[in-house]
Amino acid sequence: MDRFNQEKNLWLVEMAHFTSDVENLIRGNTDTTPAHDLAYTLTAWPNHHRALTTLVKYSIREKSTHLPHMKFPVECYFDRAIRMNSKDARVRSIYSAFLSHRGRNKEAFEQLGAATNLEPDNATFLYNLGLMYFKQKNYDKASQYAEKAYALDYPLPGLRNKLIQAGKWHGSPAARDSGK
Repeated sequence: MDRFNQEKNLWLVEMAHFTSDVENLIRGNTDTTPAHDLAYTLTAWPNHHRALTTLVKYSIREKSTHLPHMKFPVECYFDRAIRMNSKDARVRSIYSAFLSHRGRNKEAFEQLGAATNLEPDNATFLYNLGLMYFKQKNYDKASQYAEKAYALDYPLPGLRNKLIQAGKWHGSPAARDSGK
């Protein structure tokens, strides 16, 4: 079954389990916590990007990777999503954010690098890769990825501003002055 072309089934899962209360970690639809509904959603739809993002937020909020009432540890849900579709760049990007938050920067780089390889013109992935390089003080690589992201009209100036403050922005003065 090709889950990506099953809009009716996705709608049913979201209507019954991945409600706005679950997504906002307020409460579950079938229990007092969002865990059961989140687990159900990710079991039925492993590559559900919003549910994976919610899982990361839940893990951060609970300060744990083994969440109460979740069948598996957080990483197992990502492993399953990647095995279901290894070419889903967004899953890898979300997983990278999870790994980065856990201080697992090498693995975060690998996942974000894989996402960027799958979608080389995704400005958000390029920008985030630039931020990761900036954190490592690899300013040349950070600037390289920043320039690519801004050339694709990435809207946030944060990385460029960090590079300018560090005296490491390699972009053109026109790009700096115009906000690009």
